[in-house]
This record gives sequence, C-alpha cells and structure tokens, in this order.
Amino acid sequence: MKEIKLKANPFSMQLDAEDFLPAGADEKKDLVIMRESTTYWKDAVQRFCKNKVAMIAFVVIILVMIFAFIVPSFYPYQYDQQIRGSEDLRPMEYSQMELQKIAVGTSVFPHIFGTDNFGRDLGIRVMSGTKISLLVGLVASFLVLLIGSIYGAIAGYFGGKVDMVMMRIVDIIYSVPDMLIIILLQVTLRVPLTLLFDSSPAFAGLQAVGVGMISIFITFSLLYWVGMARIVRGQIMSLKEQEFVTAAKALGASDRRIITKHLLPNCIGTLIVTTTLQIPSAIFTEAFLSYLGLGVAAPMASLGSLASDALGGMHSYPYRLIIPSIAISLIILSFNLFGDGLRDAFDPKLKK
Repeated sequence: MKEIKLKANPFSMQLDAEDFLPAGADEKKDLVIMRESTTYWKDAVQRFCKNKVAMIAFVVIILVMIFAFIVPSFYPYQYDQQIRGSEDLRPMEYSQMELQKIAVGTSVFPHIFGTDNFGRDLGIRVMSGTKISLLVGLVASFLVLLIGSIYGAIAGYFGGKVDMVMMRIVDIIYSVPDMLIIILLQVTLRVPLTLLFDSSPAFAGLQAVGVGMISIFITFSLLYWVGMARIVRGQIMSLKEQEFVTAAKALGASDRRIITKHLLPNCIGTLIVTTTLQIPSAIFTEAFLSYLGLGVAAPMASLGSLASDALGGMHSYPYRLIIPSIAISLIILSFNLFGDGLRDAFDPKLKK
C-alpha cells in the first residue's frame, strides 16, 4: 500500500488525507461538549428547583394550605362556636370552666391564639380566614386566566379592526374604579341575591359567603382580566407569524383550533407565571375589602375581617391584629417569590 505523504507547503490547495480519517474513541470524547438533551418543562423544573428562595416559598405555600384546609378537620373547635365563659382569653390561656374540667381529669384543647370577645377560638378563625383568602385568590386568578386568555388570544390572532375595537374596550375597563363597582354591585345585588338564596335550596350554601364576596368575584370577572388579556395578546401577535401556524392554516385548521391547540399552548409558561402573580393581588384586594366591611358575611371570617375586628381592642389585645396581619404578609410574600421563581424558570432568556 502506498504511504500517504503530508503536505510540505501549508499554503497548498492540496487536501490532506489524514483529515478524513475516522476519529478515535478518545477524540470523540474530547469533542463532545454538548449537555444532555432535555425538554422545555424538565429544564424549567430543574432551574426552578435550583432557586432556593422560590423553593422555600413553595414549601411555605404548602404548609399554609395544610394549615388552612387539613388542620381544621382535626381541630376541636368551629369558627362560629361561641364558648361560654371563654371570652377574651389570651394565647394558650384557659377559662375558669375549662380549668375545672382539667382539674377533674377532662382533656381540654388549649386556645392557641386565644379567643375573641364572643368566646370564639381565634386559631380556627385564622385557619378559616386563611382558607377563604386562598380560595378567593385561586378562584379569582382562574377567572382572570380564563377570560383574559380567551379575549387576548382572539384580539391578537385576528388583529386589524377586531383588535382595535377589543383593545379600546380594555382601555375603557382600565379606567373604571374597581372599588366603585364593588360598592354598586353590593347595593344592586343585595336584594335579588337574598331572595334567590331564600327561595332556591340549590343556592342556599352561597348565603354563608354573603353578597359582598359574590360581588368581589363578579368584579374580578368584569375588571381584573384586562392585564392578562394584554399580555396574551402580545404573545399571540408574535406567535401567529411562525411557520407552524402557517402550516396549520395550509392543512385547513380552523381559527378556533389554531388558537386553542397551537397558540395558547405555546403561551403556557407566560400564563402560569401571570396567574401565579395574580393570586397575591387577589388575596390582598379581598383582605382590603373585608377590612372595610365589604367582604365575607359574619360569622364567617377572612384575614381582612379578622384584622378589622381586632381594631377595637388593639391596645389591650394586640395579638388579634398581629396574627392575621402576619398571615396575610406571609401568604402574599410567598406567592410573589414563588411567581418570581416560575418567571425565572420559564424565561428562556435567563438560561445559563
């Protein structure tokens, strides 16, 4: 076999045969510098798990949900139970009647956060208030997600006059004060909703929630989706020019299928992050309205109404105001940090 000679002249145009020899195992190992293949969701989860602050916030949210939804099932008191002789007890304090029961050997569960002026255990009322606040945040965020994503997707996909008319409606809604709408809805809906609750057994369960809370939900459905609609519209307008949308149109896909099956699924990261950040906003709005007396109906409690009820004895019983205030702050802070972590995990521009 004829031996191949190396080129003597480095500027020669002659090809070097050694450059075309198969690479060995060691050379391949040195050349492979690519990381292991992964999916978008797996990569997002891995980056979220590396965010220690977001993980701590996630754990706090889980603990708060256990505190609000599971612990009340085992707690010996009810949120509307008035215990005679146990009015205005301080944390971990017993009434005289309870001390007499303990003296004869009866087991009495302590009032962890004390009691209010009606003898109701504050521990279970804080749990109930946390549950109401979380439900308001989750339900309101779902309504915002549902209405805002559909409205914004339609406006962004069709564009032109449709987009102009729909976005002008959004601008008008932005200018409406939400507090005024809630007060007007409470005044307008109080009588018809009361009659509906009394006449129809199917809606009797909503009577405990009260007209004020239903007015809050209606207000969220009418006003608070506009921010989500604008975000989704911007995402859809950038995605509808992509090749996969053109391919779907060429295959005869309807506009509805393109929006629901192709465009909105590609916005799922943005939708999750925006919805998560909407939850603390809804919780704070509900707490503020309940603080003003526009929220849940007594005897049901929310964190805002507990803080409002504690104002009268703020100097004598400051813990009644401090405990729900800490709960509101902890929930809002945790959801904000959790949402920031999701945003960092789902944003491809922040990949290292």
